Amino acid sequence: MNRIAILGAGAWGTALGVTLARAGREVTLAARRRAQLDAMRAAGENAAYLPGVRIPNNLALTDDWRESAAAAATVVMAIPSRMARAAFAPVAPAISPDATIVSVTKGVEPDTLMTMTRMIAELAPPGKRVAALSGPGFAAEVARGKPAALVAAAADDAVARRVQELFATPTLRIYRSADVIGVELGGVIKNVIAIAAGISDGLDLGSSARAALITRGLAEMTRLVVAAGGRAETMAGLAGLGDLVLTCTGALSRNRALGLRLATGASAVEPAAGEPVAEGAANARAVRALAARLGVETPIVAAVCRVLYEAAPATAMVEELLSRQLKAEF
Repeated sequence: MNRIAILGAGAWGTALGVTLARAGREVTLAARRRAQLDAMRAAGENAAYLPGVRIPNNLALTDDWRESAAAAATVVMAIPSRMARAAFAPVAPAISPDATIVSVTKGVEPDTLMTMTRMIAELAPPGKRVAALSGPGFAAEVARGKPAALVAAAADDAVARRVQELFATPTLRIYRSADVIGVELGGVIKNVIAIAAGISDGLDLGSSARAALITRGLAEMTRLVVAAGGRAETMAGLAGLGDLVLTCTGALSRNRALGLRLATGASAVEPAAGEPVAEGAANARAVRALAARLGVETPIVAAVCRVLYEAAPATAMVEELLSRQLKAEF
């Protein structure tokens, strides 16, 4: 059994499916909605999430999640965090005890504050090997064969090595890590910081302000990751600084784009069905709650939450951060 099943045909799930299929892997991409599946088959592309990227002939498409998961040696969960449990729970019992489950979702559960791998471990029967794949990669660029580097993290090095080898392609370089909580939380918190960076750019505060936000955002990420049991050095790598810089500066960043809109006075509205999700908006409140639980100070996250959820104007975020008590940097 070498088949890979990717659950979730959004932008990132599709990009990984396309990339792995081009590299000769045996992959099934499972869409959530029948209408989306029919549209993909008819057009030969995922026009809703990844327009202009041709789906390879050897990439199988389905909407039967249980069947595809049951037949796979590796199951990839590419579902937005806010709906991950509801979508994954019915599928989990069908997964083979010998299969590896890889989360590529950058989020935490809003109610339990669990990371995705911890949620998977709770739902999947004993014996499942669980890993996370994260790092700086825009779906549109990865799907078009532009070079990128990601991190495969698992508590068991043999599992991390297997995921590393499975996802490595001529254009996708994979590193491995044992710091699962650090790799996962880095991918969550950086999305919230990217909203702040978008607000800063939208208010035309300049490159100096953006650099300060990125640097102090990295400090918040590191404090929270270490308090949660992760490693500080992970935040200096691809799953930390690398992903943060990409999301705070890249033109394809949905979280930065949300910040740009918020700077104009727009409100953070829920995406319509089928629209890509800015995970930072979906996870900001959960990150703030996790920081409070762990006793970690995260002023940028807190300021973004007030703009997102408490109708604070974007300018209030800037005033709040600049008026904080003076302190040593380290």
